Amino acid sequence: MDYSKFVSEGVKSLKPSGIRKYFENAEGVISLGVGEPDFATPKAISDAAVQSIFNEETYYTSNWGLESLREAINEYLNKRFNLFYNPENEILVTTGTSEALDLALRTLVNPGDDVLIPKPSYVAYEPEVILAGGKPVLVNLTAENKFKLRKEDILNHLTDKTKVLLMPYPMNPTGAIMTKEEMMEISEVVKEHDLFVISDELYGELTYNGKKHASFASLPNMRERTLVINGVSKAFAMTGWRLGYVCGPSEVMTQLVKIHQFTMLCAPIMAQVAAEHALRFGVPAMEEMVKIYDKRRRFIVDRFNEIGLTCFEPEGAFYAFPSVESTGLDGEQFADRLLAEEEVAVVPGIAFGENGKYFLRICYAYSIEEIEEALVRIERFVKKLQEQL
Repeated sequence: MDYSKFVSEGVKSLKPSGIRKYFENAEGVISLGVGEPDFATPKAISDAAVQSIFNEETYYTSNWGLESLREAINEYLNKRFNLFYNPENEILVTTGTSEALDLALRTLVNPGDDVLIPKPSYVAYEPEVILAGGKPVLVNLTAENKFKLRKEDILNHLTDKTKVLLMPYPMNPTGAIMTKEEMMEISEVVKEHDLFVISDELYGELTYNGKKHASFASLPNMRERTLVINGVSKAFAMTGWRLGYVCGPSEVMTQLVKIHQFTMLCAPIMAQVAAEHALRFGVPAMEEMVKIYDKRRRFIVDRFNEIGLTCFEPEGAFYAFPSVESTGLDGEQFADRLLAEEEVAVVPGIAFGENGKYFLRICYAYSIEEIEEALVRIERFVKKLQEQL
């Protein structure tokens, strides 16, 4: 039977995730590939979810999510990032930030609309724009500029169909951040050219060197034209709970929630209870995890530079993005051979965009012992390559 005639052309055009390829082949090897904390969810957070089950809280919630969780989200964002949203109709609880991104794009994008995507960036952005009927317009960033988006980068890619800008900071895969002052220049272009912004701030709590994340929506006149996506998975070690949220002006959010009603209905109540506990009481545990990430970050960046794989200093998330161009291999060749010859799994930068061709994404959300051993093997592999040159 010819199933291809039944599958949509849009889906057939999508490429499988470049991350999954290396994750699925990582059994029995040291993996620095998957962007997931190695910490267990703090026990008090898990206990809150278990207690909700004992309390027989196993029912649907409002489509918007538990009212108490939405109130906690607003209080958290206000305290941490100087944002305020009405819990009634400006905060939607979603099944992970992936759903939040999908809802945001399907709400904002009409067929043929241009969506600006800084690259390299998270693998789902481009496919989800396509699935929403939009046209991804890729804005290539450079290591020389620390993978920061500049005003001229946007101006060089604007068309009469440009409608949405994706802001992916702190950035996966590079660890790049943008300061409030740097984003102010972007906000001027956004306002002048009447753009709407989807700001993915999932890694907002993971910043280093004394840098604090500034939300794009906190900039003057940007709240009214920004959807903020965030969640608990990275900061609170809760990836498997699949709990995110999206915030924005009520006029947009009341449209966005309609898609959620007909697709996901609501996030699991146990995960919502856990997330509320995390936001209200989990900050000290989160800050301890960030301190440990920071130690790993400094170690891994120094080691890559010692090995000869140039690595700019990431100031956010938990990824390093070293260049392998000096070895004579591109990132994909390097990753394939490293896996086969040294049993270390990493993700080639090209999975996040063509301009990541000569880079690797290295996640340092692993134990220092694993990181140290992986780098010993990487150094041995690089020396072998140098001998072959």
